Amino acid sequence: MTDAPADAAPSTDPSAFLPPPAHPPVAGPEVEMLLGELERVRGYVRWKCSGVDADGMRKRLGPSALTLGGLLKHLALVEDHWFGVRLLGRPASEPWASVDFDADPEWEFRTAADDSPDELLALWEASCESSRRWLAEALADGGLDYPAAVTGRDGRAPDTRRIVVDMVEEYARHLGHIDLLRENVDGLTGEDPGR
Repeated sequence: MTDAPADAAPSTDPSAFLPPPAHPPVAGPEVEMLLGELERVRGYVRWKCSGVDADGMRKRLGPSALTLGGLLKHLALVEDHWFGVRLLGRPASEPWASVDFDADPEWEFRTAADDSPDELLALWEASCESSRRWLAEALADGGLDYPAAVTGRDGRAPDTRRIVVDMVEEYARHLGHIDLLRENVDGLTGEDPGR
């Protein structure tokens, strides 16, 4: 379904018609299922945030401060934090390492308006690529049972399985926001490109 509101023209940008995100196997090994779902939700974000100009990346809906650009930057931060910092115990990557999040807890949302759409997509794509490498490292060292380097408040370390599930949940939560924001930008709706 690609019906657009009366005041919005549907996107004609070719990037809005990317191939559908890959789906996880219907049945298969747990690691393939989890990684397949993570890649699928990443693919939806890529599709919904591609072909949007700077004004579209900054456009808000109703009283919410959320924007497509802010969510892309937030997801880039979350990728780095969960797979690099928490799972493998690496220091935060830039630009996150230089941010005082205690003083500015919404930094990624606030500063996204200063970034171009290409910069935001490149930052997110680079974070996803780093996460893929880090996740492959953890899986090679212990599979889905590989324990995270950083423990929770209760002193227990989540395993890799739990971190992947948490990342899928993070994306699922924000995909609803992204769907509404993108529809508000140019009327693009739907679950898969080209349908």
